[in-house]
Amino acid sequence: MIPDKAPGEDVLHASGDLKKEAHIPSFEKYKELYIKSIESPEEFWGDVAKEFFWKTKYTGKFLDYNFDVTKGEIFVKCMEGATTNICYNVLDRNVYERKLGDKVAFYWEGNEPGDEKTVTYRELLQQVCKFANVLKSQGVKKGDRVSIYMPMVVELVAAMLACARIGAVHSIVFAGFSAESLCERIIDSQCCILITADGFYRGDKLINLKLIADEALQKCRDKSFTVEKCIMLKHLTKEDEALSGSLSPPVKRACPDLQVPWNPEIDLCWHSLIGGASEECEPVWCDSEDPLFILYTSGSTGKPKGVLHTVSGYMLYTAVTFKMVFDYHSDDVYWCTADIGWITGHSYITYGPLANGATSVLFEGLPTYPDVSRMWEIVDKYHVSKFYTAPTAIRLLMKYGSEPVQKYKRTSLKILGTVGEPINPEAWLWYYSVVGEKKCPVVDTFWQTETGGHVMTPLPAATPMKPGSATFPFFGVVPAILNESGEELEGPSEGYLVFKQPWPGVMRTVYGNHERFETTYFKKFPGYYVTGDGCRRDKDGYYWITGRIDDMLNMSGHLLSTAEVESALVEHEAVAEAAVVGRPHPVKGESLYCFVTLNDGINYSQKLEAELKKQVREKIGAIATPDYIQNAPSLPKTRSGKIMRRVLRKIACNERDLGDVSTLADNSVIEQLFENRCCTAV
Repeated sequence: MIPDKAPGEDVLHASGDLKKEAHIPSFEKYKELYIKSIESPEEFWGDVAKEFFWKTKYTGKFLDYNFDVTKGEIFVKCMEGATTNICYNVLDRNVYERKLGDKVAFYWEGNEPGDEKTVTYRELLQQVCKFANVLKSQGVKKGDRVSIYMPMVVELVAAMLACARIGAVHSIVFAGFSAESLCERIIDSQCCILITADGFYRGDKLINLKLIADEALQKCRDKSFTVEKCIMLKHLTKEDEALSGSLSPPVKRACPDLQVPWNPEIDLCWHSLIGGASEECEPVWCDSEDPLFILYTSGSTGKPKGVLHTVSGYMLYTAVTFKMVFDYHSDDVYWCTADIGWITGHSYITYGPLANGATSVLFEGLPTYPDVSRMWEIVDKYHVSKFYTAPTAIRLLMKYGSEPVQKYKRTSLKILGTVGEPINPEAWLWYYSVVGEKKCPVVDTFWQTETGGHVMTPLPAATPMKPGSATFPFFGVVPAILNESGEELEGPSEGYLVFKQPWPGVMRTVYGNHERFETTYFKKFPGYYVTGDGCRRDKDGYYWITGRIDDMLNMSGHLLSTAEVESALVEHEAVAEAAVVGRPHPVKGESLYCFVTLNDGINYSQKLEAELKKQVREKIGAIATPDYIQNAPSLPKTRSGKIMRRVLRKIACNERDLGDVSTLADNSVIEQLFENRCCTAV
């Protein structure tokens, strides 16, 4: 499972001395705690639980589960019988018990340099209580689903914690998604209210969020589902006098002329509502297994899955992974560059850091705006000590060399982290050597929306690093590598990455579709949670994530379903059939390469290509815009009619060695597809 001792060869040790202060100062200590977490999970997690407030204690098993579909329904239950409130634990407990009311919870850094705001734990608690009272005044109650579609402002954190405070279930939709995607998620989770903003800037680009939100609500009505209320935050159109009760200042690049549609029967103004709301709101005590949030992730069928996380297990897991993986100490300033619309932002901007009383940077902008030194300028400005970003951002900044990085001191940095996709060794080494100057350990974290938190990761000071390796399992996580037949492989091996037992933060179901939950994650190999990722274990016991095994793509750390993109393409009247594959991209990790077969009588043109790209953008969002679309009069299929995607991946990469094509129905298709290939410069 894990080696007896840390290897001495082919590993890197950061020159900065963390061992004196590290929570886990040696590999031996890591191994001791890991064994305890597996053999005595109740004792291990019980020690973690002591840090939190429980209205009532748990009464049954600490962790009860079934991972084997042949033995009945799949379930995971943590601390049954216990009641608590996660908002109380991350705010009230810090303000009143730990006396951290005046400590900075967030340094908000806007899109434009100079847009900034400091928010303390006490101020955040007051804002959350006010907005929780607003939600209650609109009829929101425990168990109701609330859709949130907002930019990276402090009010986004306040909205999600206000939901948690009253036992409502938040469903946050990334503000880069289209109206169609928002509509689909609202209907699937049956949300009773939508919270949004007028708009925001992403670099130079203006996003009229309210316009998209209104379009989504209209699409909901067209499908016979009505959202009664929409609360809108004035972010770009706000003036000084509208500041009452707000945690975000007027933006420097305001848009007083921004066209904000307004329907008085549905729309409500955040500022007007919160201005008269009380700063006191009693938390609603929730059972351990009550739902906390739904977060949608792409599914291989094309329909997004509503991943459901519950209160207690998720709270414990995000708290302890944040503390251990980033070796968090009370004087740290932590910065995760992710968007809260993704699981990274849920776990490691909101819940994990706040549960530890941490000070975080909340960043609205882009790493390259207004110039490519922006991130390092922010690191110096706030004296960031723990920095967590995506390999995509690292590869993007690598292109500009070391000079933009070295313009700034970065002497505050102690630990660097990566998230979202496997990192290639070249990018890892640049990050380690240039950004961290070989002084900062790099924690290359592997986890998923479904896992709730880190499951495979190095630990600072405890586990020597190999560039690009997720290293070893986190506490309570038992990995295995299986072959196609479902047999566990020992020693150095490569195959399917699975987990043999749950940890507190793992997902509980797919919202409204438990059968899909069981089919997706447990049916292929009964007795195991199947990640869908391939994995290699080397001679030293280090794990290397090799990427998705199913029809999923990882673009810039965002998981996309090929089926979802194909579905968007074939909705165009000109397209008879579509097949989508990924090809390597030096910055994004993977790029979308699409093959489309047109209906008879229709010619392929640049105009049609532009229409198809626009269609995908509107259906899914800008992140899913195809990089390449190839006219494919025919697709390579087996005699049974199945598209041979393996062959299409080879064509997309211009690789002539296709392997076994004996099952191909028509070999002439291959040469035609090679002749029609798009020019792929990168």
